[in-house]
Amino acid sequence: MRIAILDPFSGIAGDMTLGALIAVGLDAAWLRALPTTLGLDGVTVHIQDVLRGDIACKKVDFDIPPQPHERHIKQIREIVERSGAPPRVRERADATFTAIAGAEGEIHGVSPESVHLHEVGAVDAILDVVGVIWGFELLGVDRVYCGAIALGDGTVEAAHGILPVPAPATLKLLEGHPVRPGPEGSGELVTPTGAALVRTLSAGPPPAQYVPMRSGYGAGTKDFRGRANALRLVLCDAYHTEPGAEALVELVCDVDDMSPEYVAAAAERLRDEGARDVTLIPVTMKRGRPGTRIEVLCADTDRARLSALMLVETTTIGVRWRLVERTALPRETARIEVLGHTVEAKIVTLPNGQRRAKPEFADVQRVALATGRPLQDIFRLAAVEAERL
Repeated sequence: MRIAILDPFSGIAGDMTLGALIAVGLDAAWLRALPTTLGLDGVTVHIQDVLRGDIACKKVDFDIPPQPHERHIKQIREIVERSGAPPRVRERADATFTAIAGAEGEIHGVSPESVHLHEVGAVDAILDVVGVIWGFELLGVDRVYCGAIALGDGTVEAAHGILPVPAPATLKLLEGHPVRPGPEGSGELVTPTGAALVRTLSAGPPPAQYVPMRSGYGAGTKDFRGRANALRLVLCDAYHTEPGAEALVELVCDVDDMSPEYVAAAAERLRDEGARDVTLIPVTMKRGRPGTRIEVLCADTDRARLSALMLVETTTIGVRWRLVERTALPRETARIEVLGHTVEAKIVTLPNGQRRAKPEFADVQRVALATGRPLQDIFRLAAVEAERL
């Protein structure tokens, strides 16, 4: 599995991330054509080689003609939707701008739909978000990790006046992610766009072990004396200590105010939408209230979508998630004949090479009713026949 590790030792911004992507192999011609792809006519992309603290970096800049610098999230969604980007790119881009609007709305006490996105609604920010997310997709990156982020110090001038570093919305977007202040005298090192990309893309801190394959640096605008203002990006192959281990995400939420049938319906919907597994566990909530813990196992690519579904289909107000690894037996599905009826069975291969079959209950029940034979008879007949395949 291809993974990417962001090392924001001098902060992170959208243009720095684009530069780092170019440095590790993203096609520069594709990035130069991105404004036209998004229907942002007249925008020119400049890519150059620069030094930051004696480290060779790629620097990305946009030459943008006068146009609106305040957009509602609905307008940004329309631009992304028209781009022809792959569904996962559009979904993650929408999640990024939604996160920004949500953070701004919470800071200013308005709904996300009412927020005028100032700097983040500008053309360069739209190009940054879509370019970064699409760029990772083009490089075949399955998962992105991000280390502790250097925030900078001092104050920054924004549309709402002079603000402390990190700006309130930036800090809101970084909640739950490791950060550190400084270096001293550096000013703002993390932009709202950079923070939102981390929030959407990062699967957490870098793994303890990995195999680096290629690294590169994206330059920041500031050029500090004596240190590199750059973002390092490392493309890696995931390292698994156990052969056959599969990297997954576990989503968890607790509810204590839903009727059981509605909890069961939500679990079924999650399974239908691609969850690898859904488990319902009785738990005791505050003040002794009985509740249910919903645990969902899914691919990282489905994390944002299934998290949103849990928030919509249940009464929870928050979804926790963590990375897990699973060792799964090789499996296949077979269709067999039992007493003249078709039964579907799942067949797994054990570590010792033996095979084990489990006929699908719905098929077993159907055949038992049709033949008048006990369920257990049909199950045994189907299992034996499947294991012979």
